[in-house]
This record gives sequence, structure tokens and C-alpha cells, in this order.
Amino acid sequence: MKIVPWLERAKLYIGTKEIPGPKHSALVLKWWGLIRAPFTDDETPWCAGFVGGVLEELGIRSTRSASSLSYLTYGQPLTKAVPGAIAVKRRKGGGHVTFVAGSDGKGGLWCVGGNQNDAVTMALYPCAAFEAFRWPPLVPVIHQPLARLASGSQIVPKEA
Repeated sequence: MKIVPWLERAKLYIGTKEIPGPKHSALVLKWWGLIRAPFTDDETPWCAGFVGGVLEELGIRSTRSASSLSYLTYGQPLTKAVPGAIAVKRRKGGGHVTFVAGSDGKGGLWCVGGNQNDAVTMALYPCAAFEAFRWPPLVPVIHQPLARLASGSQIVPKEA
């Protein structure tokens, strides 16, 4: 299986959490800076900050927007989920963006994302929940099947 650099980088951050109270996660603040967002806290929904920050760390230009829905038109459209796809969905009050990591083999997608229960986690979502799957611009798409991943993480986390 070919390595998708941004997915591998995102996995390294699993476990990063918001800090309750007046202090804030240095990593969340770093991601805000990388996408040039004006935020100085980790209470603002930061899923797009995470996705954009990971891409920017690797020299791939993101949408540079704090809006998850900005990824609906980002880069190259995909007709289905592949490892490393940027998955975008709407939710009440906004949206959510995350990286596809694998499948549960039952119609669910395991995704690595930020602000999933106030942390970077691997979480399971119904594939049908996503409106779009995207791939970064100017990067050749790596078409490969989704690995089937074992359960053991949270299903459909709180996203904001």
C-alpha cells in the first residue's frame, strides 16, 4: 500500500486534546497560524484548522480557511473514499472535515480528524454522511482500496 503523507502525519497527532480553561493547546494554535486564521484559542471549532495545518506542514496549500465547508470545492473531486481523502460533511450549525483512514467493512469510514470530541481521534462515520471526498490540488491521486480497520474507537463523535 502506498503511503499518503498527510494521513500518516495526521495519525501522529492522535491524542492531542483541547485544554479546558484559559490555557490552549500549542498544537491547535500552531495549526491556526499555519492556515493564517485569527484564532488564539482551542474552543473555536478547529477541524479545518487541523486538516489545513497538517497539509501546510507538508508544503501543500490548504484552503487557508477555518470553515470546514471550504473543503467542499478544494482540490480534486473524488468519486469515492480512498485512504487520505479529505471527507466533508454538513452538520447543524456548520460542517466537519476529516481525513479518511479506512473502512469498517459495513458502510462506515474510519477517519482521523481534529475537534472530534475536542481532540484528534480516529472515529467511525457512516460513509453516507459525507457530501464530498476531495484530494489536494496538483497531487496525483493514489487510488487504492480502503484498509479494513478493527473497531475500538468512538462512533460519530461530537464535532464542535
